[in-house]
Amino acid sequence: MGTAVRPASTTPASWDAFSDVDAFFEEVLVELTAMATDGTRPTRPGPKASLTGAALRKAIMAIWCVGFCGMQWRAIGQLSGIPFGTLYTLFARWTRLGLWRRLLDRLRRTWRLACGDTAEPSTVVIDSRTCPSAPSCFARGVDGGKKIRGVKVSIAVEKYGIPLAIDATPANVHDTKSIVPVLRQLAGCGFQGPAIGDLGYRGEPLAKAAETFGSAVKPIARGRDGVFIPTEIAWVVERSFSWISRYRRLNTLVEQTKEHLVAFVQIAFISILSRRLKRLVPQEVSV
Repeated sequence: MGTAVRPASTTPASWDAFSDVDAFFEEVLVELTAMATDGTRPTRPGPKASLTGAALRKAIMAIWCVGFCGMQWRAIGQLSGIPFGTLYTLFARWTRLGLWRRLLDRLRRTWRLACGDTAEPSTVVIDSRTCPSAPSCFARGVDGGKKIRGVKVSIAVEKYGIPLAIDATPANVHDTKSIVPVLRQLAGCGFQGPAIGDLGYRGEPLAKAAETFGSAVKPIARGRDGVFIPTEIAWVVERSFSWISRYRRLNTLVEQTKEHLVAFVQIAFISILSRRLKRLVPQEVSV
């Protein structure tokens, strides 16, 4: 296994994420339609009719702006003309129904097929990122090594940097414990294979926990004398964290539930993948 990762060819585009923001709306709309068809998005009873057409488009774009621009729900409600309570309730309902998770899984498989790869990976890379959090956040802890009071976000990504599992814990939880829920999620989605991590994931308790989930943690050195070394494909998870650092909602965490924080991480990767798939070179698209 080498360090080379060759993604599918895409046409050049601006670094401005707003240039292809329509792709995000289109993918969300496709998934909402699929959920309505298979019954996982039941019709909501109540006196208010569901948002449709231009209003639905505006609501989806407002949720994207909350994640990318780090805006408050009340502020985006004022700018969009939709009551912030309606926007927040819509976001919370879609999160509870699993919209973001299943959409990210579909886009990840589509991207891997476009790269000429299998739909599911055989190896993942695990790591964590400690972010400062507000007092209103669902959890807080002090990461003694990084001197940050906040939340630790742990992810497992495949070789193209797209996550299969995401979890969040207080920052004072050790890596060998914070990664266990991620391994459990991997087992739940049928993944059976090695998980590459840095030397912080050493230890017999973690190895035994991974074994119960049908996986194996493979700790490797990713640096020497303070210099980062791109060993095997372990470097791709660092790139994934750098991608989502552009989404301001994920730099200082304010979410009151872990599920909503995970949802915004998923939304960030959905936005990245939808832009890529829109710019695929035609011959790279798999039918």
